[in-house]
Amino acid sequence: MKTNILVVGDVVGSSGRDILIRRLPDITEEYRIDLAVVNGENAAGGFGITPKIADELFRTGVHVITTGNHVWDKREVMDYITGESRLLRPANYPAGVPGSGSVVVGLGRGLKVAVLNLMGRVFMPGTDCPFQVGRREVENLRRETPLIVVDLHAEATSEKSAVGWYLDGNVTAVVGTHTHVQTADEQILPGGTAFISDVGMTGPYRSVIGINKDLAVKKFLNQMPARFEVAGGPALLSAVVIRADSETGRALEIHRLQIKDT
Repeated sequence: MKTNILVVGDVVGSSGRDILIRRLPDITEEYRIDLAVVNGENAAGGFGITPKIADELFRTGVHVITTGNHVWDKREVMDYITGESRLLRPANYPAGVPGSGSVVVGLGRGLKVAVLNLMGRVFMPGTDCPFQVGRREVENLRRETPLIVVDLHAEATSEKSAVGWYLDGNVTAVVGTHTHVQTADEQILPGGTAFISDVGMTGPYRSVIGINKDLAVKKFLNQMPARFEVAGGPALLSAVVIRADSETGRALEIHRLQIKDT
């Protein structure tokens, strides 16, 4: 039996949410998706996520929402994340912070898929080691299922690649998020782990990684403090579809998706 997993890259603002909500049903049907994972840490105006937005995405058909360094930007999410196991924060945050870094989702017929959220340390806020925490979390998750998807929210391509190789053969996929630009390095590693450095962004593409291009350019030119705003205009949905063997957890295929509004 095969399991089809969709991972959608960083959803940015209302345009990112809108294209995801409109296109997810068709993508789910076309690719026979069993599990949809979405990185939602920029879903609320580009910075953070709210309980209302999370609930909206879950109603649309999203199974798990991952996050990263912007997870705490909306204070109201702190109580919500404690009671909502499907909204993850990076597992390598220090002990004692709200929420969980992993979840196991039951899909019926005895099928379970685990999702693990990690955050890199290169050019990112200080966290525990994603390699050591990742290995420990994976060992625990494999007691329940061989199907494990890792969202590695990180800046450096080298760090993402290294984690991919480190976990190869122990997880179904290591997919990178955070940089908002989809990479063309998707592959199945020798141990059967699907890998891509970055899934890309789901949000306004006439922008600087989702931000109003004029504000971003001005900031680079004058180096003065600026309040960034999410850009308007048509949106792009960036994702990957991973096909895996349900019994072994080994990835069989990984395909990039980019769907543009015109």
